Amino acid sequence: MPPSCCGFLSQYTHHHLVAFLLTFFSYVFLHASRKTFSNVKVSISAQWTPSPQNASSPAFSPSETWESNRLFETEEQATLFLGALDSIFLFSYAVGLYLSGVIGDRVNLRYVLCCGLCGSAAVGFAFGTLTEWLHLYNIYLYCSLWVLNGLLQSTVWPCVVAVMANWFGKTGSGFVFGLWSACASVGNILGAFLASSMLKYGYEYTFLVTSVVQFAGGVVVFFGLLTSPKEVGLSMACETGLGPVETDTHRPLMSDGEEEEEEEENEDGTYYRNHSVQQQDEPREESQAVGFFQAFCLPGVLPYSLAYACLKLVNYSFFFWLPFYLSNNYGWKEAEADRLSMWYDVGGIIGGTVQGLITDVMGKRSPVLALSLALAMASLVGYSHSPNDKAANAALLAITGFFIGGPSNMISSAISADLGRQDAVRGSREALATVTGIVDGTGSIGAAGGQYLVSLIESKLGWLSVFYFFVIMTGGSVVFIAPLVLKDVRAMWRERQALHHQL
Repeated sequence: MPPSCCGFLSQYTHHHLVAFLLTFFSYVFLHASRKTFSNVKVSISAQWTPSPQNASSPAFSPSETWESNRLFETEEQATLFLGALDSIFLFSYAVGLYLSGVIGDRVNLRYVLCCGLCGSAAVGFAFGTLTEWLHLYNIYLYCSLWVLNGLLQSTVWPCVVAVMANWFGKTGSGFVFGLWSACASVGNILGAFLASSMLKYGYEYTFLVTSVVQFAGGVVVFFGLLTSPKEVGLSMACETGLGPVETDTHRPLMSDGEEEEEEEENEDGTYYRNHSVQQQDEPREESQAVGFFQAFCLPGVLPYSLAYACLKLVNYSFFFWLPFYLSNNYGWKEAEADRLSMWYDVGGIIGGTVQGLITDVMGKRSPVLALSLALAMASLVGYSHSPNDKAANAALLAITGFFIGGPSNMISSAISADLGRQDAVRGSREALATVTGIVDGTGSIGAAGGQYLVSLIESKLGWLSVFYFFVIMTGGSVVFIAPLVLKDVRAMWRERQALHHQL
């Protein structure tokens, strides 16, 4: 086992475990509430239209349902409006990510995270539960609430990534972040379970349950989360997760690769990186927050942001369209399609963890990422020709999720943390949330625009063309990170040659 993996658990304290769990479940609850809206669209559409389904609604008499809360003449109009709400949410979420990242680096992360969780829970309750209880059916109200929901939800991801980056260092962080980034997929599974369990009582109760759980999570975060090891007096060695290390420890994964780091010997004979000491001794102004445009110009931020825009388009298309595709293309029941779609998330969980561990062993991230994306293109072609068999479809879905969801989790978590802590920032902790917001915000813009393109391509050319569109977008991700891959491969070759000469 590599030196970086030996003594892995001994590097961390119970404070690290608490930070891991609180940030993990914060995003689990957030994604569960987000998934709820996707899972109850059929019920909402039926409630908004004058269809015979509404006559059996337990909440209203037939005359009330047909006359009072009829927003649309047909279910097609209601479906189009629900799709518009998806785009509204994603665009406001993308704009919010750019803003919340900057805010997170200037305001206590715990406050921002708590406000995002509790505020989003309150908006979700108002959107799905309160409007139903009070019979408030208004298109402009729904749009306004969903814009606000996107802005509030956007505060969570940059904050939880920044907190994780504060607690877990670069040594072993690929595995830690790969495991931790499964939070979105776990949230999807939890949201599907809660929706299927509560939907029989009315869609408003699915929103009620997920909102209450998310709000409670925000309260726990406010009182229990420590955003940095400094808050409990832990040293910088614990904060970075490096500690005293031997001389063959990996270099930082996002370093420029040009500067030399000196190692100095401790009294006990172990070594430490000289730049770690400089971080403690540098003047206070070095820890000031990095500006938005300065963060955008950091090495690697723009390529990874553009790559994530292409990749998140594909990943979120599976998030929004997979159950519909399974029902529409194979004629399977909606409940069966919902359960089968979970295999994509299972593959993403395994992919993010395994690929994160591999990047720790290699000491580089981009080559692993590029290889996975290349295999993702092949898996998309294979899945587009999946037979009408549930077992085969589930297996191909898991493989596709492994190669698409895994890289998506890596870019949005471990790589974003690396970009915010690279040598160009000079050890400042104040770029983490800003960089994460830039990467995820750019990805969300791609995802928002992609949802309309998916529906347009499907209606004009069919599902097979949609999958080839996904292949092209995945290839675009590889193109954007290609210069970084070449740089890392050359660096690995030089390191290997230098080691060969030493031997």
